Amino acid sequence: MTTHSQNQNNEVIQRIGHLTRMVRVSMHELGLNREIEKAAQAIPDTRDRLAYIATMTEQAANRVLSSIERISPLHKELDAKSRALLEKLTSRLAVAPDGSEEALLLQESIDFMLLTSSSMAATQKEMLEITMAQDFQDLTGQVVKKMIEVIKVIEHQLVQVLLESSNETSEEGVLKRLAESEWEDEKKDSLMNGPQIKPTEGDAVSNQDQVDDLLDSLGF
Repeated sequence: MTTHSQNQNNEVIQRIGHLTRMVRVSMHELGLNREIEKAAQAIPDTRDRLAYIATMTEQAANRVLSSIERISPLHKELDAKSRALLEKLTSRLAVAPDGSEEALLLQESIDFMLLTSSSMAATQKEMLEITMAQDFQDLTGQVVKKMIEVIKVIEHQLVQVLLESSNETSEEGVLKRLAESEWEDEKKDSLMNGPQIKPTEGDAVSNQDQVDDLLDSLGF
């Protein structure tokens, strides 16, 4: 029974070893390490661009709202003065001689003030619509924030792949090298030959040379 269990364990180890070797060789032959590196390098720029979009939309919305806040009291003051002037013109027209030049001028002024009052009411309504429309910024901000969170997760996973197949010992090291674009000739070899994530553990190999040696010793 014990022998059967040991055989099963050995078979599992054999399969894992073959898969590990196949993945490493395939990544090297297909140049996937380089493509992963390119993707990881592009992510910070993408994230920054999304953050820029969120910032600019927020600033634009705030500018619109600030303008509405400044215009609103001026609009109300103009409307109040227009109504007051309309009352005075109407009162004056009531005592002006019918058909006189004064009466005609007063009537023309009253018609203009009525049009002004109507236009200001319509303007006030449109200002309210503009204010309400600024909620797009909240929605845009939420969507962009969610996208940035997803991108951070993807970036972390890509960095982990590079970490596991490079000579760096930390995510910070991988990110620094990505930012500085210093992967030179080492890209061809070190990206597929790197340390394990936890090399300090007693039974963990400390670098990819040891990984290769281990695989070779197991016959893979």
